[in-house]
Amino acid sequence: MKIVCFGDSLTRGVSVVKGRLRITKKNYPYYLKEFLASDIAVVNKGVFNAHSESLLKRLDKDILEENPDYVIIGIGGNDCNFNWNEVLEHPEQEHQPIVPAERYDANVRTMIETIKAAGITPIVMTLPPLDPVRYYQYLFSQHGSSIGHLISLLGGMEHWHGMYNDRLIKLADELQIVKIDVRTALRQAGSLAHLISDDGIHLTPAGYREVGRVVSHFFNGLQGT
Repeated sequence: MKIVCFGDSLTRGVSVVKGRLRITKKNYPYYLKEFLASDIAVVNKGVFNAHSESLLKRLDKDILEENPDYVIIGIGGNDCNFNWNEVLEHPEQEHQPIVPAERYDANVRTMIETIKAAGITPIVMTLPPLDPVRYYQYLFSQHGSSIGHLISLLGGMEHWHGMYNDRLIKLADELQIVKIDVRTALRQAGSLAHLISDDGIHLTPAGYREVGRVVSHFFNGLQGT
């Protein structure tokens, strides 16, 4: 069996160490491999700053040419984000997320349908939760507090991020594909301060380990059938 993990920095494996973003080898695909039988291949195709549109451009090379049995799609955190420098320059203007919600839906739908048409099984992974207080502290330290005007209009970034997650779940249900709820699992696993890095969004090695463990349950269940 071959599994491709397809997504953004939360697939690639990024943590914040002493205030700086660092790539860690102990990402969730690393731990997923540890939790699975030795004859199962796990390939990490996560890329920093990826969003659904950039994933679509990589679909042929990273997925179809790899010809795996399963693809785990983990995307959305960058789609729902904003160009905060533009917001900072024009805080009172209307701003659109990097990938608006309707286009995000269309991109993920195309991704899933293309993967299924190739005889590969797609799996959707929900968005890991934010740690709101630390996420806001990190945003304000990087961009200043004037971006708070847009954040308040959105009902808070946690709400906005959750809306994209809800759309992802709805799409997976509509297309009748497996979804793995790492969002709920991380919230139930313990303190988010232990599982999420200081920027409030990227995971710690402990958080990545928990994601790998949760994802492995699906594949180990297959092995047992």
